[in-house]
Amino acid sequence: MNLSDSKYSRYSICKEMLETADVVKNFDIESVDPYLEIAGSKRVLLTGEGSSRIFPAKNAICTARRLGSGSVLFTEAATQAMEYSLSDAAVFVASNSGKTKECVSLIRRLKADNHRRLCGVVANADTPVEKETDLHYILTCGSESAVAATKSVVEQALFYDVLFRKSNRLPLPDLSRLSEEMRKAMEMRLPEEITRRLAVSTTLYWAGRNDGTAEELTLKSNEIAKKKSDFLEGTYAVHGIEEVMDPTDAVIIIDPFESEEQKFREVLERGVGLSVFAVCDRETHFPTVRTGSYPEFQPYIEMAAGWNVLVEVGVKLGIDLDKAERARKVGNEYPG
Repeated sequence: MNLSDSKYSRYSICKEMLETADVVKNFDIESVDPYLEIAGSKRVLLTGEGSSRIFPAKNAICTARRLGSGSVLFTEAATQAMEYSLSDAAVFVASNSGKTKECVSLIRRLKADNHRRLCGVVANADTPVEKETDLHYILTCGSESAVAATKSVVEQALFYDVLFRKSNRLPLPDLSRLSEEMRKAMEMRLPEEITRRLAVSTTLYWAGRNDGTAEELTLKSNEIAKKKSDFLEGTYAVHGIEEVMDPTDAVIIIDPFESEEQKFREVLERGVGLSVFAVCDRETHFPTVRTGSYPEFQPYIEMAAGWNVLVEVGVKLGIDLDKAERARKVGNEYPG
């Protein structure tokens, strides 16, 4: 992805993806301080819909489990969360628009029950999610023109990441280093073999850890490359779904488990006959999009590389990367 080339610069999403590197570099680590008390609650729900929840919440949860946390972090979509007991939990509600119907409904249900630990994470001020929560954080990344959210997703994730790291006195990111690695991942040239094969795939599967990266790229495959796509958590790809896979499908594994690479080759490449690729900071048994390395913050770099892949696929297919026929910027807007 190179903005000096008109085949990329014509699309807002390419500009917004690359702006993400500056959003990361300029993130104010002290901006999370007003939220440290609520983040220290025993239980913390990170909710929202679509891209506002998948990577931001699951990346934070995965980090907390790996490094240890004084709080139990969990996530659920807002409507289902209304069925849970949340009286002892702090609740962070992420909604770029600040008008997402499910989020507003959850906030109002909790307030009716006298819940007093609600924090909104929004891109727009003077919206229901911002006005009706006890605390709110307003994203600094600016507006997005493309239907698919990109830079806002990363800022939401970074807000949670820095907040819970500070709350638990865990190592904080070197933002300049992370920004540079993300930029490299977005701007690197991809092997033609990978782009060509993915462009003609019938279904594009993303496999990987349950840290939100592969799952978010699954959603972006729908929105950007207009591909049918599915997320295969962990090693699920070799536990039955191969029965309905087809040689015209393709699988991209984010940071494969080294111990399971041979099994993936046996079941998917040899058994099904489909193509398997990887996004990783090392060489794998598969054709690999090789990224730079920043171990504790690798998911951000993998996300950037995945965006690059999807842009190249979309450009090769000649589709409009910014617009969709049915998908909307606000999936389900509160009518009030």
